[in-house]
Amino acid sequence: MMLRPGMYLQNRYEILDQIGSGGMSEVYRAKCHKLNRLVAIKVLKEEFSTDAGFVKKFKLEAQAAAGLSHPNIVSVYDVVDEGSIHYIVMELIEGITLKSYITKKGRLGSKEAIGIAIQVAQGIAAAHDQHIVHRDIKPQNMIISRDGKVKVADFGIARAVSNQTIGATAIGSVHYISPEQARGGFSDSRTDIYSLGITMFEMVTGTVPFDGDNTVSIALAHLEQAVTPPSRLNPEVPVSLDRIIIKCTQKKPEKRYRDVYELIADLRHALVDPDDDFVAEEPEVDTSSPTMVISNDELSQIKQARNTGPVIMNGQSSSMRAASEAGQYDKRRDREYGNERREAHGRRDSRSAGNRSQEYEYDEYDTYDDYQDSAHIPASGNSSSGKKARKQRRDSDINPQIEKLLTSVGVVAAIIIVAVLITIFAKLGGIFNSGSNGGDLLQTSSQETGLKDTETKVPDFIGLTEDEAEEKAEENHLKLSYSYAPSEEKKKGHVIEQKTAEGTVVDKQSTVKVIVGEGGEKESEEETKEARQIDLTVLGLEALDGTNAKNLLEAKGLTVSLKQENSDTIPENMVVRYEPQEADRGDEIELYVSLGPAVSMVKVPDLSNMTEEEASEALAEAGLLPAPADQILSQKSDSVKRGTIISQTPLVDEEVPEGSTVSYVISEGRGKKYAAIVNDDYPLKDNFGPSGASTTITVEIVMVQTVNGQKRTTTVMDARNMKGDVTLPVHYELTGADGVLTGELQIWDLTNDKILKTYPLEFMEVDA
Repeated sequence: MMLRPGMYLQNRYEILDQIGSGGMSEVYRAKCHKLNRLVAIKVLKEEFSTDAGFVKKFKLEAQAAAGLSHPNIVSVYDVVDEGSIHYIVMELIEGITLKSYITKKGRLGSKEAIGIAIQVAQGIAAAHDQHIVHRDIKPQNMIISRDGKVKVADFGIARAVSNQTIGATAIGSVHYISPEQARGGFSDSRTDIYSLGITMFEMVTGTVPFDGDNTVSIALAHLEQAVTPPSRLNPEVPVSLDRIIIKCTQKKPEKRYRDVYELIADLRHALVDPDDDFVAEEPEVDTSSPTMVISNDELSQIKQARNTGPVIMNGQSSSMRAASEAGQYDKRRDREYGNERREAHGRRDSRSAGNRSQEYEYDEYDTYDDYQDSAHIPASGNSSSGKKARKQRRDSDINPQIEKLLTSVGVVAAIIIVAVLITIFAKLGGIFNSGSNGGDLLQTSSQETGLKDTETKVPDFIGLTEDEAEEKAEENHLKLSYSYAPSEEKKKGHVIEQKTAEGTVVDKQSTVKVIVGEGGEKESEEETKEARQIDLTVLGLEALDGTNAKNLLEAKGLTVSLKQENSDTIPENMVVRYEPQEADRGDEIELYVSLGPAVSMVKVPDLSNMTEEEASEALAEAGLLPAPADQILSQKSDSVKRGTIISQTPLVDEEVPEGSTVSYVISEGRGKKYAAIVNDDYPLKDNFGPSGASTTITVEIVMVQTVNGQKRTTTVMDARNMKGDVTLPVHYELTGADGVLTGELQIWDLTNDKILKTYPLEFMEVDA
């Protein structure tokens, strides 16, 4: 049911106007006449209101959220059922949603984004302390008030819809859901951390990390694709915030922050020292179970086990002396030889009984007991000697050359399998990278170097040329960042200094800063300038947008100052021009980016108390347009003349682009009313007789009506003291409740708490 301005809920909340609409609810601004304050009322849409199970869960979770009290959480005042209408009464925040704020600004600066994220995280932490998980953290649920305070909304609603199917109707936030939500798995507090990480990504880049044509493709992206570091889209994002966002958006919950308080601590650190790379990364490879190398002696014992019995490895015997060890041995034996026995029995069964004497030419073992004989493990029964004899006959029939060949083939196959497994685990652990050679495996072995699979040591780059340094960095899984400085002529083009000392242990793919010599001043000034000068005209900057052009110039060693200007021919955000067109490394380039065609800003005129015709003329004179008819609202007013404007949006004197539309609210006047008239003179002495002159009582006159099944009392004459011999004038034109046709006018003796006189009332609808 859609509410309209002027309607009352619970005879208390007066609907003023609609201020928002979402996938599952509509939000109205209302006035609470009982406490005389403005509130926001969120009403469930009809498709949710008819689901009894959902409504029950919605009420329980909203009531739990009502217990939250925190400066960064929108307060919930009441949860109400009124017939088929189910709604929440909340704190009204005058401000803008974070989603609208990001859309308006394009993207936020790092400090501003961190400040907002800290406030949101504090609100989420307060909810988590009460064991309430939001499950729908997104910019649309974050409101920035006019004083800059950020508040999180919809705690009760978010949890209530957590079991709904992901779709445009049920949940409109698939861009922010965690992988565990996407797969329908268990969600805990780390789900909110993931969604907050996606929100921080959008704040600093202006876009979400995953987008698609439908909700399914976006959900799959959350499950399968890694989040791109935001610094790749916005180079101004500092390394600390970059790492924080990546840690928040890890696919596995255990790799994210353990709780929101840990995240808040890192955000505060990043706010104070944004360039400090302090965020700990989770290891990509589990190094808790290192590979054990089999020695040559142990390998020889394994080969001899076929004839010599038990094998001794690492000081322990495999003879299975204890009964429990024998049981474990039987299980391994069953797995290793089960297939051979089944194949042999199959071949044996296909032969006739007359050929049974040849069966051992095909079977390695006839039964489990035969294998026990061969392994020197006692078997129950008295047939062990016969079985040993059969085994000796089989052994004597085996051709030694064939046995040697089979052994060689088995060893080769085992070596190949081990090599494949080592390669697979090495690639998973990041040992192999593009450009690495076979020696990398030995270089990164934890047994030889004591390093983790994800770590490497910084080599010595001093004296190498740039090409040699690049090659050496690639061999050691590192990247180089260059700067240049004057040097001796013989050191020109060679590394003269490295910022990270040789032998320092760092993560693979880390960047090491090196300084390359430029030679001395013996070179002529013209030669030096020619070597350092960059021709910008050949870079094709005009075909790039501002961000990509800035990144390209900075990669060339230039400093870029972004500026904006209007252009009637160049699309918005594309490069218009740059100055100068030739520059040396380190020079500053002024890069001008298009704002699109110039737009004139005009002030909105004051339309109050104007008719619609007068408002249209005033707007046309200011270069503005009236809003479409379906956006023009009307409401009753006791103070504004019927047919004239009560209020407008945008407000008076607000600057807007020329040609914008202005909407307004038209007064309906007082409209219709229900009236009743009483004309009478009531002598009080009828109740007191001759003693009335010496008697004083307190008299009050009230009107009583029944509205929506409830008794409503309105004071007509305030309580006053009167003598008992006075004649009371009762002459009133009364206005009753809308649509109520009957009532009573009562004269009360408050001193004696009784009704002195009752007048029946009949109301009629008349023009106000």
